[in-house]
This record gives sequence, C-alpha cells and structure tokens, in this order.
Amino acid sequence: MSYPDVGVAGLAELLAGPVVPAARGLLGCGLSAGGVTVRITEVEAYAGTAGDPASHAHRGRTPRNAVMFGPAGHAYVYFTYGMHWCVNVVTGPEGEASAVLLRAGEVVDGVEVARSRRTAVRRDADLARGPARLCAALGIDRTAYGRYLLGDGPVRLRPAVQPVPDAAIAAGPRVGVTGAHDVPWRFWVDGEPTVSQYRRHVPRTRR
Repeated sequence: MSYPDVGVAGLAELLAGPVVPAARGLLGCGLSAGGVTVRITEVEAYAGTAGDPASHAHRGRTPRNAVMFGPAGHAYVYFTYGMHWCVNVVTGPEGEASAVLLRAGEVVDGVEVARSRRTAVRRDADLARGPARLCAALGIDRTAYGRYLLGDGPVRLRPAVQPVPDAAIAAGPRVGVTGAHDVPWRFWVDGEPTVSQYRRHVPRTRR
C-alpha cells in the first residue's frame, strides 16, 4: 500500500488546528520510517499548556519538550521506562505545545523488516500494537526528534488513502497517565485488532 503526497497540505492544516480534531484525523494516516509503513489505528491527544496535567509540556518549556511548542507537524520523541521510545506528532498553533501520541498501527508495508526488529512477536497484528512497539517496528529513536514529518525526510507522515469515518472512531480514557487519566482523548479505529489493550493507571501505594 502506498501513501501519495496528495492531501499533504490539508493534513498540515489539520495538524495546525486544535489537538482533538487533529488526533482523530491522524487515524488511518500512514507513517513510514526505516523501510516500514504503518497505518495509524490508535492515538492519544495531549493539550500541552492548555490545562492538561497529563502533558509533558504542562509545566512549561524544557530541553526535553521544546519541539512541542511548534510549529506543528514535527516529531516529539521521548524515552520512557529507561527502555522504550514513543513518537508524537506536534499539533496546534506555535506556543501551545499540544501533541498527539501515536499508540498503535497496522504494518502495511515492510512486514519482514518489522518482524526482524520484533522477533518475539507471533502475530503481525502485534508488531506495532502499542506506542513502544510502533517505534520499534519502524526503527524510530532519538534521531527522529524534531523531524518534520510532512516532508521527504527519513520519517514521513502521509494522509490516509481511505479516511476513517467518524462512525468508525471510538474514544475512551488515556492510558498510563497520572493526571487527567479519565479524559476521553484516546481515539482508535473501532474493531481494529492492532489497537493496544487499555490499562487504567493505578497509583503506587507507599508503605
């Protein structure tokens, strides 16, 4: 499956707007890197400095989150749990620091390459099922930080060949966040087997 450049301008306009419509609009889009392309099937929206305590930018600009402050369409990549990379698409007007976490995708090109990076996976549906797995399948790491995704660089985001209709988009609470975890800003393609399993955050109890 190929993702043509037709409609990239429209995708750029979508990403420059509010984070929730941008998140929904990213479903079905193609993300290519490292010889692999995935069709995005699950995302999470984060509103940055606009009153969202779950966002990495909630307390302001830092060296880690600087790219989140814009412009839109760039990659915000971060390391988590000391072992995993996660990739976000920066959205909104400059200075707003909103972003969309890409949580899962269906590998539609380069399956053998993705399998070589995810050798323990038995089902193709699990190759990019979860934000860390998605980055692993695509070979995305710190070198993708700040990359413009709508150009011809090593990490490329393209419009959906077939946009996901609103009726096929499900919504629910975000995964694994300590603040505002019940905000229903996780969106996914309903019935899609590549969508990750929901786990509600449970605070640790101090002894």
